[in-house]
Amino acid sequence: MKKKKLLFVINTLSTAGAEMSFLELLRQIDGTRYRIYVYVLMAQGELKQKLPEHVRLLNRKFEECSVLSGKGRLHMIFRVLRCAFRRGTLFRQLPYLFSVFAGMIKKRRFRSDKLLWQLVAQGAERFHVTFDLAVAYLEGGSAYYVANYVRAKKKAAFLHIDYARAGYTRALDRSCYVRFDHIFVVSKEGQRSFLLAYPEQKEHISLFHNPLDRETITCRSHEAIREPRWTDYDGARLLTVGRLHPQKAYEVAIETMRVLKASGVRARWYVLGEGAERGHLESLIAAYGLKEDFVLLGAVENPYPYFAGCDLYVHATRYEGRSVAIQEAQALGAAVLASDCSGNHEQIKDGCDGVLAALDAPRIAGEIRRLLADKALREALGRQAKEKPSVYPEDIARLLALA
Repeated sequence: MKKKKLLFVINTLSTAGAEMSFLELLRQIDGTRYRIYVYVLMAQGELKQKLPEHVRLLNRKFEECSVLSGKGRLHMIFRVLRCAFRRGTLFRQLPYLFSVFAGMIKKRRFRSDKLLWQLVAQGAERFHVTFDLAVAYLEGGSAYYVANYVRAKKKAAFLHIDYARAGYTRALDRSCYVRFDHIFVVSKEGQRSFLLAYPEQKEHISLFHNPLDRETITCRSHEAIREPRWTDYDGARLLTVGRLHPQKAYEVAIETMRVLKASGVRARWYVLGEGAERGHLESLIAAYGLKEDFVLLGAVENPYPYFAGCDLYVHATRYEGRSVAIQEAQALGAAVLASDCSGNHEQIKDGCDGVLAALDAPRIAGEIRRLLADKALREALGRQAKEKPSVYPEDIARLLALA
């Protein structure tokens, strides 16, 4: 039987929740039945070596560095410039760029990444092949590229965010999502947010749970931690995993740690992740006198021993699509405390497999005190969370049925 050709497009292959789920999705697709191609729009990311063997990377040149490293940021700048001057892209995009820029200034919400995605998509490589199915796995550039510049019998797009809260609009997207045969969202809240902008896609949208490689996660959770700020501490360990971004509300977490310290709780809060907010957060930590209590460990290659070894995983964010970090924490049996926001309250049944609290420092601090004082409750929450499924075959079957 002739193999069907599937193309997956993603913005980068750097370490992040959506990218890790992307790799697991590729592993779940039978390479004997499908010919799978991947195109990375920014042509960079440290996860390249983790692509499954049956997947072919279409990028002719690829930089294996994180988008958060100095080298990675420089590569992104050059990549954008190359795309801008290929095929006269910049001149064709000028009216759009001016219009969107003016709209952002008017709303006082400037987002350079979203401003440039249309330019990158138009200036990216083109492939003179007709795929049976083309999939945009992320919002922004991937969606614009697949919608406008890929030949395919069917097209699908994934949304991992709360569409409106993440700053997307139809004007920004140039209504690209009407050109997809199906939209997969990772949460019901995300679905509602998207359909407010694209009501005509109501009959072509469905939920898709992020797949998780539980076996590998469990195996790697037993590896030794060599970070002395973790191993040499004998108090309660709080953990948060996520990029240093305003969405993650780290200033609330820092304020929460100040409240905990003032009330005499002996705990240390660790954060695994990197991002542009580091300087601001470090200043805030220093101003509150929390240098020894709120520790930014940066991005680590293997976060799973930290999940397994923490006393409590805290995910106090402003909004989510569906958090892979929460999934990973639950898969490893960690007790989870999360803010009661879009995305989070779909992953946690309050009091059953985790605890939800308002995004407010005193309330979160109160829940942390309660949970740290009740080990039996934390263990019960972890056991319930660990029983949740990590892969949903019916979701993958629905995607492949489009081909």
